[in-house]
Amino acid sequence: MAIERVPMAKYLMDKGYLQQDQLDEATKVQEQSNTPNLGKILIDLGMVGEREVTEAQAQEAGYPFVDLDNVSLESSAVNVVPDRIAKQHSVIPVRKDGMVLWVAMKDPNDIEAIDAIRFASGCQVKPAIAVRGAIEDAIKKYYGGGAAENGSAPVAEAPSGGEAQRTNTAGISALVAQAQVNRDADNFAMPGGTEEDDGAELAEQAPIIKLANAVIQTAIVDRASDIHVEPQQRAVRVRYRIDGVLMEAMTVPKNLQAPMISRLKIMAEMNIAERRVPQDGRIEVRHQGKEFDLRVSSIPTPFGEKIVMRILDKGNAMIGLTKLGFTESNQAAIEELISQPNGMFLCTGPTGSGKTTTQYSVLNMLNSVERNIITVEDPVEYQLGGISQVQVNKKAGLTFGTALRSFLRQDPDIIMVGEMRDLETAEIAIEASLTGHLVLSTLHTNDAPSATLRMIDMGVEPYLISATVIGVLAQRLARRIDPGHKEPYEVRELDLRRFGFKVKDPEGKVTLYRGIPHEDNRMTGFRGRNGIHELMIMNAEIAELVVRRAPLNDIKAAAKANGMNELREDGLEKVLMGMTTPDEVMRVVFTAGF
Repeated sequence: MAIERVPMAKYLMDKGYLQQDQLDEATKVQEQSNTPNLGKILIDLGMVGEREVTEAQAQEAGYPFVDLDNVSLESSAVNVVPDRIAKQHSVIPVRKDGMVLWVAMKDPNDIEAIDAIRFASGCQVKPAIAVRGAIEDAIKKYYGGGAAENGSAPVAEAPSGGEAQRTNTAGISALVAQAQVNRDADNFAMPGGTEEDDGAELAEQAPIIKLANAVIQTAIVDRASDIHVEPQQRAVRVRYRIDGVLMEAMTVPKNLQAPMISRLKIMAEMNIAERRVPQDGRIEVRHQGKEFDLRVSSIPTPFGEKIVMRILDKGNAMIGLTKLGFTESNQAAIEELISQPNGMFLCTGPTGSGKTTTQYSVLNMLNSVERNIITVEDPVEYQLGGISQVQVNKKAGLTFGTALRSFLRQDPDIIMVGEMRDLETAEIAIEASLTGHLVLSTLHTNDAPSATLRMIDMGVEPYLISATVIGVLAQRLARRIDPGHKEPYEVRELDLRRFGFKVKDPEGKVTLYRGIPHEDNRMTGFRGRNGIHELMIMNAEIAELVVRRAPLNDIKAAAKANGMNELREDGLEKVLMGMTTPDEVMRVVFTAGF
């Protein structure tokens, strides 16, 4: 993504690093000394620091600036560039996204260095600019004289213990090195045993414990929602899902696979001896005063067990409706719907679209001493004070259906069903709604009007749907433009027609925004996510169409006539507000045949 170029002097003044009188003085010195490099003069005169000048020069040249003193380098990037090339050309790899490698350099136009890096790494090289001294310090830190060479690994504070400090990728690289030393040491060898047997023994050794903790801790700091530990033929790949997109975080040597997987399974209280069937577990950690739950899942693959950990921030349950990205009209409508004493309010969307967070936010808003709220979930993701939460236990015979039958004898006011998966659950939820309860639940459908057809497909009678469903909210999560690093640009009105934009002038243009790659946003231009919503409110016309089993298009047309904005239209509104980009809306909303 192109960066808007700004002259160095203007950038320094806009940022407040330089005053006009100082610039005038430096310009005079430049003219008298006949020196072409104004930046060097500013530094020599002590007016501006080298970091600020380098940042301004990067902006002027149209390249990203990397502050190496405040950014952690990814081991997956460092590992693909040999130390010989880094030292010879004074470059330091920063981040690796698939086959794209971001490299900090003094001179981003050094073709020889770029070619050498591309040949050695096999990656497409994206240059960035950093302070010369910071590059040299980083090379010494990551390639020579560091903990990985002398055998002493920095201690990574376990995330479960109090105020944990961030363990950067350099620390993780050192932990990997120390774990390899112990893995190969004679005192850890298990004569006659298998690699898996070694894994159980080594899983209890300090370096492996620190490595597993560091992987989790770094993911939390990087705002990841999931951790993927993926055994491959020659190594173990670790990826984080950040803002809905998977990014490679590091690679771990193959000989550390067994102890690392075993350690994670021990933490999740899973059976480390069983490697042939999928397993589920849970890890509770604490980081910087906040509590996190990790839902752990393992599956067998040809190269070993793959571990996926879903990170649940308990604080997200208290996020509140006002922070979920609703438009004012949608939020007002939802607040009116959930204030009703009975009826069924549904959230729909694919896995990972934020349905559970929305439902918990609704529950948090409704939670009061005067209301008896009961939930049945599989599993209970967030624990809310003042609410009775029941977790499904199929082995013990506790299903959604059996739990709901018991709920009706518990004098509830509000019932939340984690997901309506079958006819039995749907019928009991409808019965609860008809007998004077507000019922919240979720479905897997692509849009709001499809929810009624999905319930009919499950076997629910249409007249029961029209009598109980009061509203359906479909949603997606789109990455949010980093508010601290974004720039305006113009597009033709015609280019926005696919989102429902009403073109007034075929030659007209609209100002939109896009993110600027920066270390604060991991060079993506995005930071965090916003909801994109579609709210269908049931009225008499829609209810009649449902009873008549009308086609989906008829129901959708009636919902739009009743004020419903489709997902793409809500996405367009977020684009025009500068919150996200058209490409991001297309990625999460549009499907084949739309």
